[in-house]
Amino acid sequence: MRAMILAAGLGTRLRPLTDDRPKALVEVAGQTLVEITLTRLSSYGIRDVIINVHHFADRIVDYLKAHKNFGMPIEISCEDALLDTGGGLKKAGWFFLEDAAADEPFILHNVDVLSTIDLRRMVEAHVEKKALATLAVQQRDSSRVLLFDENLRLCGRRAGRDLEPEIVCPSANLRPLAFCGVHVISPRFLRMMQEDGVFSIIDSYLQLVARGENILGFPADEYYWRDVGKFEQVQQADEDYKQGLFS
Repeated sequence: MRAMILAAGLGTRLRPLTDDRPKALVEVAGQTLVEITLTRLSSYGIRDVIINVHHFADRIVDYLKAHKNFGMPIEISCEDALLDTGGGLKKAGWFFLEDAAADEPFILHNVDVLSTIDLRRMVEAHVEKKALATLAVQQRDSSRVLLFDENLRLCGRRAGRDLEPEIVCPSANLRPLAFCGVHVISPRFLRMMQEDGVFSIIDSYLQLVARGENILGFPADEYYWRDVGKFEQVQQADEDYKQGLFS
């Protein structure tokens, strides 16, 4: 099984930690975020990984080389200009369409989230329900949420508390859930993406849902999860580690 780590962002919310490094090399409990993510993926038997880079790209490449890629085959997708989540995946799509991986779902994982979400269970649910994509979600307070029906099928999103929701698949009972930055995706999704350049993967999901595709939520409330995209969140994650909430 293969995976992609999204690590190309500027990490502006992590300053001053990212004044001289990419967010992938910010440390929590003495480990870089990219090492934590790679170790987590490896623990689920994932060996082949591609990482997109932009900000301080050379530092990530040098870091991986110095650590012998943590024993994993790793490809780098370098973005001259930031492409956002959808554009970044599309640029790296070749990695998941090679003969050996063309029919196998893959993981897409933000580098700046920490969690204990069971990736194996996610993949099993994805395959069982024949989803195009499966998104880890939680019921927690967030200004940006995805909207799901009673069967956890994606129906829309709300991009801000004061904004009108965008509904592409009407349902009598829409459930707002916060996305965790972890996806399981079928490779055929890559052939269906119509957008080019800079775009969010959520835009692609919503367009495909409107055309009848099956994109589902995976309930992740039972698992530890933390966004570490801000300086104070990194500090809190250090405390979480000390309390044994994740490893």
